[in-house]
Amino acid sequence: MRKIKEVLRLHFESGLSERQISKICVLGKGTVRRFLKRAGAAGVSWPLAPGLDDAALEKQLFPPPPPPSAGQRPQPDYAVIHKELKGPNVTLQLLWEEYKQEHPDGYSYSRLSELYGQWAKRLDLVLRQEHRAGEKMFVDHAGQTVAIIDRLTGERREAYVFVAVLGASNYTYAGATWTRGLRDWISSHVRAFEFFQGCTRLVVPDNWKSGVKQPCYYEPELNPTYNDLAVHYGVGILPARPYHARDKAKVEAGVQVVQRWVLAALRKRQFFSLAELNEAIGELTGKLNRRPFRKLPGTREELYRSIDMPVLRPLPAHPYVFAEWKRARVNIDYHVELEHHYYSVPYQLVGKQVDLRYTGSTVEILYQGKRVASHARGSRPGKHSTLPEHRPKAHQKYLEWTPSRIVEWAATIGPFTAQLAERIMAEKPHPEQGYRSCMGLIGLGRRYGNERLEAAAQRAIHLQAHSYPSVKSILARGLDRQTVIESAPLAPPVEHPNIRGAAYYAGSLFEEVAE
Repeated sequence: MRKIKEVLRLHFESGLSERQISKICVLGKGTVRRFLKRAGAAGVSWPLAPGLDDAALEKQLFPPPPPPSAGQRPQPDYAVIHKELKGPNVTLQLLWEEYKQEHPDGYSYSRLSELYGQWAKRLDLVLRQEHRAGEKMFVDHAGQTVAIIDRLTGERREAYVFVAVLGASNYTYAGATWTRGLRDWISSHVRAFEFFQGCTRLVVPDNWKSGVKQPCYYEPELNPTYNDLAVHYGVGILPARPYHARDKAKVEAGVQVVQRWVLAALRKRQFFSLAELNEAIGELTGKLNRRPFRKLPGTREELYRSIDMPVLRPLPAHPYVFAEWKRARVNIDYHVELEHHYYSVPYQLVGKQVDLRYTGSTVEILYQGKRVASHARGSRPGKHSTLPEHRPKAHQKYLEWTPSRIVEWAATIGPFTAQLAERIMAEKPHPEQGYRSCMGLIGLGRRYGNERLEAAAQRAIHLQAHSYPSVKSILARGLDRQTVIESAPLAPPVEHPNIRGAAYYAGSLFEEVAE
């Protein structure tokens, strides 16, 4: 308005030309000419009439278009147009063509667009946004919590309220959980999909750490479990951009509505269990979805059944089972650790990084996105879950040896070898700890021959040297070729009062030290 006033002053008071005025006011000549033309048509001259402020001057120079007359041209149903535009692939151009087929003397496309825009401005901000039917589900947590009282202790614990809203119909789901952690976040999505009886194409969450591992303006990184949920239901996760609340304005309004019409209505009630709270929330959410819109015909539920429900994707045969993910490196014993339990993988992956997907009952191990192993979930810390096919061939053959088989093999060489094998395993805390020593004896038999091994075993038993290194030393030094001489038993000690023995001298020494 300030430049329009300056144009009028320079034209009427100073008598300058349009070219001069355009240079002074930094305006195009066409703009100056249009201002002067509108002023002439409105009967505005200089000086301006007293009390003519900027708003009044704008109204005189730029009056709003007259409202359409019902008797002039057939009026389109703007509420129906607004509803139809929510359908997939429906454009205003298509609706105008259908309108012209029914009313050949109707408005042009540009005029219809203008009139629809004026009508849409009277709606709420959220309803003015166009969302395709079945396209997006917006999710968030309400800022308000609800207290649940323990009947025994009287302790109060706060429950969090999860809210999901369909973009096209505003159909709303709400449910309470104990936490906002990953497990409750995922289970809330599962219940929301079941409530809507189908899946949208996109889910728009906020950048909660439970779902979004690394927020980013362009490519946010999702939590692996959240991404796993998306794959199971065939949806895309499109987190709102950081610091862009308008990306999730639909759920922001939905949260506000839930807090006003559901949580506020429960403010005077006391709850003693999460199930009791969710039952109350479900009743009030049903009333909310059946409440008529203020500026649109129908209700959330009617709109959902007419435009959203027919185009939602069907639910999978089974609901998503909560699974967590962990990255681990395969140890040299071809096992990976999960919560102090060890699970085998094919030995070829030793040293490689793998992904562990684990539920309450199973553990899946994936390498480069391909499953390479699957185990039942183990609960005993320090124990191993091992599949035989994951071992190298040499390890498999080694584990085929049992105590009885080792003794049977030793007996084929000779009785002393069998006796030595039995003693080696008997002297160990656990028989399996003697396997390696006995396997070493097998190797010595192949190297030196069974006859020499039997002789070495006899000498080892005689010396009470029941170990693999002793037998190896006997063979290496050739001691097995020497005759084993049985030592004569020691004679019993002679008992006589004149023989004092070692105890006497030990006592005398003690007395001398004492003196």
